[in-house]
Amino acid sequence: MQTNNHGTLPVRGLIVLLGTALALASASAWGAEGAKIGSGASEAMFVAQILLLLVVGRGFGEILERFGQPAVMGQLIGGILLGPSFFGWLWPSAQHLIFPSDPTQMSMIKAVGQVGILMLLLLTGMETDLRLVRRVGAACVSISTTGILVPFACGFALAQVLPQSLLPEPDQRLVVGLFLGTALSISSVKIVAIIVREMNFMRRDLGQVIVASAIIEDTIGWVIIAMTFGIATKGRLEPLSLIGTIGGVLLFMAFSLTLGRRIVFFLIRWANDTLLSEYAVITVILVVMCVMALITDMLGVHTVLGAFVAGILVGESPILSDRIESQLRGVITALFMPIFFGIAGLEADLTVLASPQLALLTVALVIVASVGKFSGAFAGSRMARLSWKEAMAVGSAMNARGSTEVIVATIGLSMNILSPNLFTMIVTMAVVTTLIMPPMLRWALGRIPLGEKEKERLEREALDERGFVAKLQRLLLVADKSPIGRYTAYLTGLLGGAKGMPTTVLPLTTARNDIETVAREALDAVKEGAGISAAATREREKLSVDKMQLSAPKEKEATPETIADEARKGYDLMLVGIDHALTPKGAYSQKLNELTSGFDGPLCLVFKPRGKGRNIPSIDDRSTILVPVNGTEVSRRAADVAFAIARANGASVRALYVSLAGKAGNASLSHRHEEATLKDISDLGERYGVPVRTDMRTRRGAADSICREAARGAALVVMGVAQRSGKELLLGDTAAGVVANITVPVALVAAERARRDDTEAEAQRTGKADSRDPRAEVTNAENEPD
Repeated sequence: MQTNNHGTLPVRGLIVLLGTALALASASAWGAEGAKIGSGASEAMFVAQILLLLVVGRGFGEILERFGQPAVMGQLIGGILLGPSFFGWLWPSAQHLIFPSDPTQMSMIKAVGQVGILMLLLLTGMETDLRLVRRVGAACVSISTTGILVPFACGFALAQVLPQSLLPEPDQRLVVGLFLGTALSISSVKIVAIIVREMNFMRRDLGQVIVASAIIEDTIGWVIIAMTFGIATKGRLEPLSLIGTIGGVLLFMAFSLTLGRRIVFFLIRWANDTLLSEYAVITVILVVMCVMALITDMLGVHTVLGAFVAGILVGESPILSDRIESQLRGVITALFMPIFFGIAGLEADLTVLASPQLALLTVALVIVASVGKFSGAFAGSRMARLSWKEAMAVGSAMNARGSTEVIVATIGLSMNILSPNLFTMIVTMAVVTTLIMPPMLRWALGRIPLGEKEKERLEREALDERGFVAKLQRLLLVADKSPIGRYTAYLTGLLGGAKGMPTTVLPLTTARNDIETVAREALDAVKEGAGISAAATREREKLSVDKMQLSAPKEKEATPETIADEARKGYDLMLVGIDHALTPKGAYSQKLNELTSGFDGPLCLVFKPRGKGRNIPSIDDRSTILVPVNGTEVSRRAADVAFAIARANGASVRALYVSLAGKAGNASLSHRHEEATLKDISDLGERYGVPVRTDMRTRRGAADSICREAARGAALVVMGVAQRSGKELLLGDTAAGVVANITVPVALVAAERARRDDTEAEAQRTGKADSRDPRAEVTNAENEPD
């Protein structure tokens, strides 16, 4: 069955697709001729063009993906077949009717293609991970330098010997040389990343070097292309003008990557938090893209540079980046990519390669491009002290140009830097080198062994995929002016400071004139914790850590209504630290129930020690954090939170497994489960670089055991609990017993609230009385008294 999916099915699909395309083309041509709209602008013809480009482009993209090739190449090939190379040769009158040479008609579809270029560059920028470049920058410098210089020199030299008939103008050989050199030196980050990810090399050292090098080459290439456009518009090389253009580009890049980054983040957060209309954030991103594109145009360079840089800044936004990317990717992949690459294919006339001279020049271009790119990247890899096998893989990867090359060539054609014949040659070279790269890179990467140190790092990073703290992007803090409120704010900083998480503070007060004071004190405590956490992360992992983004809405205090309103904006965790969180009898207070009622996401509820005169102990390198564990996901979340806090302060963690006593059953199986759970926690502690001590206790009452162990010197207890559905907090009897009797601070890390209406709907759908996942109750059920 597998063979059929990758063999017979694509062949049959190809035949069906061609038949469908021809049928659509025939219908469109017949309809157009019947209406006698062979010339002039026509909305119906515009729709027919989009229809054909979408169906054929997406269809061929699907077929090529089944053969392990990039989908964009299928879209480009589909456009080539719809152009004079196949459709125009098979049925010239129909092809000319649907895709006429009339500039008014073609301007409609080309306008969509021009927007598509900006959208594609926006998405490319969003996929550009500058943090990856910073992590492996040393090896990438030499690879990128030689990987650009060698093919650039080859392309520039080739332009000097091209026949004059291939130049748009006889006096433009210099500009053509600059453009061709850049076209040969650039790499397609998207296609490189797809193959590296497919081979499970994205986290490997070599995979990161390959992708980071492609990012650097791509970025430098777009800057060069933008400046070449400035030269081309003036028709000659003017040193003073060139210096001014370069200076303007450098200032633009410096502003964008500093103050511009903060402005873009502010706009995205403002749109997400303030605007109520659908997809408001997407609109703001498109506005940012257009503004930056216009700025680069005013600087005398191409608009693509502004769109690309806008994408980088959007991709680095601390909030909602994943959701934004998925929403934008949908419309770009579904609409703009097939249309743009289809139009690029329409512009390429492969029939000109019937000329022996042009065919030989195209072969020469493919050879020069491949040899120049491979040798440049290979030499840079050897200079970076990579092995021969690794250098072969890097050279193979950098030879993929794909969508990036087509965009460059399209810009050159639109600017009259490239003649139609030279454009066809470059597109052919892009298709050939891109189709050759995936099998070459798969072969090269398959020969790279996995070292012991790299294996250990990969195992540590695999733990990160399950990590709770690593996936947090935005925090909400509710705190009053009590010591436990400031302590909770400090813990918030410890959690979010390492990643610079955006954090919003809602103060809880009894008097409105205290709102600003309480908020300011909470923010100061968050900043203190964030500074400690960021410093520890830099020291341990050698990372560049951004400052924490903090905000406290003016004159806005914590109420059930304001919390529910904030929750709408998207938060991954709400931390609550208030003085009167418990009643005198140890139950959750009405105030705590009200504050948590409007937030359905994960909670971290911090409670002060019980008993008169109990102080909140500080956390330092001599402190121990106690974490009760039992193998459930919620207990592992708590351990993750505990390790993040401990790492920042140099503290240690003690993992306590409280096992059941007096139970009949398979004792051997239970013991293996306990050992596996504690081993998992130890591995997590090793990833954080935090010392861990594991213990097992046989108990009669879980809450009593936890309280007694905490009294032996723990500075903090972090405990995972599950929220049960209900109007009030229902976190299990064990959690209630701990917070009511413990003599040290305790943080309850509660999973997402199970909504009553969702639970009942699921029960009705499945016919079950209780549709909750029984696993969600294990944390409490295993710890309840027998």
